[in-house]
Amino acid sequence: MNDHAAPTTSEDAAWASINTPLSIDELKSFCNDIERLFRINPMLEFSPWENLAKDRYRISVTNSSQEIPFKLETDLQVEEQADGITIHYSNGLKKKTQLKFEAAGQGSRLTIIDDYTGLSEEERQDRLHEVDRSLSNWASYLQRFITTWQRWSRFALWRWYMRRVWQPMKPIGRRITYMLLWITVVEIALIALGVTIYFIEYR
Repeated sequence: MNDHAAPTTSEDAAWASINTPLSIDELKSFCNDIERLFRINPMLEFSPWENLAKDRYRISVTNSSQEIPFKLETDLQVEEQADGITIHYSNGLKKKTQLKFEAAGQGSRLTIIDDYTGLSEEERQDRLHEVDRSLSNWASYLQRFITTWQRWSRFALWRWYMRRVWQPMKPIGRRITYMLLWITVVEIALIALGVTIYFIEYR
């Protein structure tokens, strides 16, 4: 993630910003896949994602960014804007998430702003356990995913795996799969090393 001037002065908002290798148009196209965008967040575990209509979704999610995970059921309404996308929530402490796109060097900058406006100080303090503290992790995972996507998305098999296998997985399932893949790679390397030693010693 990258530091630059805060995009908002509101005390009821949190934000994170990342640079990406994508052009503005590519970044907008990537972020238009709202389900993928949210599922990249490693601290959100979704029940089936429901498409209600164009730019409207219903989700049930467990958020593990707090010490005690909390659940949320809400509708999402997506609104396109000149410089990004705004996602409105029908329920929960968070009112909306704004995605802002800017040109940056050879690529673009994505700024994510979580807006909690409209609460009294008393209500804000009473509902601190509902604050989504996953924003920094989400931004970091998005940056890594986008960089990997830009490098490998030209391969149809990789795109199929990421959309059909990786994306629907729960975060813990992804971690287990990652570990199993590395264990498999190490085992193959050890077998190859053993075969090499055998041929060197006995041939």
